[in-house]
Amino acid sequence: MNKIRNNKDFPVIDKSNDFYERASGLIPCFSQTLAKGPSQYVNGIAPKYLIKGKGSHVWDVDGNEYIDYNMGIGPISLGYAYPAVDQAILKQLGDGITFSLMHPLEVEVAEMLREIIPNAESVRYSKSGADVTSAAIRISRAYTGKNKILCCGYHGWHDWYVSTIARNAGIPESVKDLTYTFSYNDIESLTQSIDDDVAAVILEPIVFEAPKDNFLQKVAEICKQKGIILVFDEMWTGFRMALGGAQEYFGIKADLATYSKAIANGMPISVLTGRREIMKVLEEDVFFFTTFGGEALSLAAAKATIEEIKDKNVLPAISATGEILKAGYNDIVNDLGLDYTRVVGYNFRSMVTFDERVGNPLDLKSFVQQELIKRGILWSGMHNISYSHSINDIEYTLSAYREVLVQLNEAIRNNTVVEQIKGIPVQPTFRKTSGFNTKPRNSKT
Repeated sequence: MNKIRNNKDFPVIDKSNDFYERASGLIPCFSQTLAKGPSQYVNGIAPKYLIKGKGSHVWDVDGNEYIDYNMGIGPISLGYAYPAVDQAILKQLGDGITFSLMHPLEVEVAEMLREIIPNAESVRYSKSGADVTSAAIRISRAYTGKNKILCCGYHGWHDWYVSTIARNAGIPESVKDLTYTFSYNDIESLTQSIDDDVAAVILEPIVFEAPKDNFLQKVAEICKQKGIILVFDEMWTGFRMALGGAQEYFGIKADLATYSKAIANGMPISVLTGRREIMKVLEEDVFFFTTFGGEALSLAAAKATIEEIKDKNVLPAISATGEILKAGYNDIVNDLGLDYTRVVGYNFRSMVTFDERVGNPLDLKSFVQQELIKRGILWSGMHNISYSHSINDIEYTLSAYREVLVQLNEAIRNNTVVEQIKGIPVQPTFRKTSGFNTKPRNSKT
């Protein structure tokens, strides 16, 4: 079994592959979310199934140990098996999970959210990010009496959004005609798409690129002038960028905002917040209810996670850790004279980039990924920093990066990157980190 060290061989993944074979034809794409699936890892080298996590480390079904920089694809903000959260879940489990009437935690967590999120005059719960972004769209249409949606970023799997991507089979043309995209940091791409029937503008406040020239403030002002509902999709920025998310960080109050991922350290819960005047349409006009919205284990986890973030001053610590890793990588590439790779993004969530002028970025990523896996680092190109990532984790990761980047540079010089990838390389996915304007609309056409 491989440990977190420069192992002699790549990890043995026989049990992973056995589960993989059993899932073939049974579970479409093998995975419940593409980011966790085998297409995003070097198939044949990377583990496919994890069985345990503690702090910032995970173990696969074959017993190999890794430092994890995916952290459940975002939700694990404090760390795996984090004591304060697990104790809250276990305490609530002793009393029950789901009940026949409302539970007090529904009120208690909503009051906490009202205190910390700038626009949280009203709060509703659900289970996934796609649930609440779709609810925000329905509410926006009901409140404004308009139909069209303009979006920038990734917003889930429901019809109104997926109509903007290539993988949109099964969606009626009439639905596709109601949603369009605009470019981040390009205010003209937004203004040129607006007509009198736009109900909402929904965007991720940041992905990896920082807003320029007061972009977010300009979006908010345009929405206010045009009577358009502004929705912040804060799946990634909520409870990571600041306690009150991007709204607090940038000093902008959105009309509606959506949260999930980091709010409950891995338990399934999503939250819609907004102005009471707008959210009031949920009272009689808009139907948005779900049996498990008030499920108590997730609410207990959310309460404990928020308390921990506040009491332990978690977010500055995450930012400091992420800054060391981000700056350290960029120092290494500068020291090695590599001008084709860099880390971009914010301290709490950053991404390694590769310039296509020296090779296919997915091949370069695959090479780095397999060599990091050999060294006990589970990596898919991003750094989702948790409170449990230690300075030892970061220092070891930077030493591994230095070794692997030297190897990568030699492989690029010798034109042997592809032949040195020992499995099926990472495959493209529709989920973008930039270039979100996939379906622009010019109001003049």
